[in-house]
Amino acid sequence: MYDATDADECTEELRAALAGHGVTLPSLGVDLPSFAERGPARPLIALGNCSLTTARALVAALRKGVV
Repeated sequence: MYDATDADECTEELRAALAGHGVTLPSLGVDLPSFAERGPARPLIALGNCSLTTARALVAALRKGVV
């Protein structure tokens, strides 16, 4: 279904898209334990923790995208 390459590529695309709006999530990455579950891999992207300033910047970027 998915593999580590898919998850890494998606993570980097998300990182680049956020950077385009001036948002950096320091803990953004692939959640490695999600590969350990039984059955087909369904990797999760960990958004991690961020500061209040970063959270507000993320809210502003998401609101800009709503038409």
